[in-house]
Amino acid sequence: MTALKSLALNNVPVKMGQTLCICSRGSITIDNKKYYFVQKLDEGGFSYVDLVEGAKDGRFYALKKILCHDREGRQEAQTEMEMHQIFNHPNILSIVAHTFVDRGGKTEAWLLLPYIGKGSLWSVLEKLRDKGSLMSEKQILQIFRGICSGLKTMHEKGYAHRDLKPTNVLLDEDDRPFLMDLGSMNRARIEVRGTREAMTIQDWAAQRCTISYRAPELFNVESHCIIDERTDIWSLGCVLYCMMMLEGPYDMVFQKGDSVALAVQNPVTIPQSCSYSGSLKMLLSSIMMSNPQERPNIHWVLDQVQDLQSCSPNTQTNMV
Repeated sequence: MTALKSLALNNVPVKMGQTLCICSRGSITIDNKKYYFVQKLDEGGFSYVDLVEGAKDGRFYALKKILCHDREGRQEAQTEMEMHQIFNHPNILSIVAHTFVDRGGKTEAWLLLPYIGKGSLWSVLEKLRDKGSLMSEKQILQIFRGICSGLKTMHEKGYAHRDLKPTNVLLDEDDRPFLMDLGSMNRARIEVRGTREAMTIQDWAAQRCTISYRAPELFNVESHCIIDERTDIWSLGCVLYCMMMLEGPYDMVFQKGDSVALAVQNPVTIPQSCSYSGSLKMLLSSIMMSNPQERPNIHWVLDQVQDLQSCSPNTQTNMV
């Protein structure tokens, strides 16, 4: 959980009094522990993730490397590291180690994370869609309860995730969900005082909150308002919808080039073909309220999920 103590590149010391060692066998030494590069897992605009194996323990880890273009980028990476350290919860991805690496005049933030083999919730839903199958209601409730539990801990500590979506939820082999990608997290309650602050938050949301899972109040931020953790509740509803329908409620709106900002102002439409219980559909509708003042908090949602689990008919049985 502590910052990496040593970091040497080609046996040449780098800044911060740390040593990083990368040798010809494709290994790195972190905190005096050697890890072997296995393969690249994922790549985004400003970061990429490698699969590495611990030389001593034989365990797999995900090494996330974030390219920090400037001081602001470095601060954002620092925040992501700190967010991982704040929480110790079975449904929030932990962090094994972290550091900053100076390489060729550029700075990278390194986050060593547990490797969760089954992949993202989105990848599981894609496989179901390809098979023409659905997730059982029992499985939906099990996964959704874990997501809610992790989110509850974040909200209780005064933080909001701000970018909750199926690609930011990992699943292990027992379908235990882990909330990940904490780089957009910030204090849950934001008081907006004036047009300039409103525009700043709106611009930030446009960059850091995925459009088809973004809460309505973040598209047009009012000049005097309170933005709080209920932005996550909206995104949570979008995730639940996606688990039920195998696509987000506004994915097609975005893909067609239509206005998501306008679409989210209207009540969510649940297709008549939806075969899940009326209680689950009602929960979805209760969560996805365009007006944040009418949106429930995470404690209420979790209570409802637990009640549904106790009396779920489990009518759908198709699993991954």
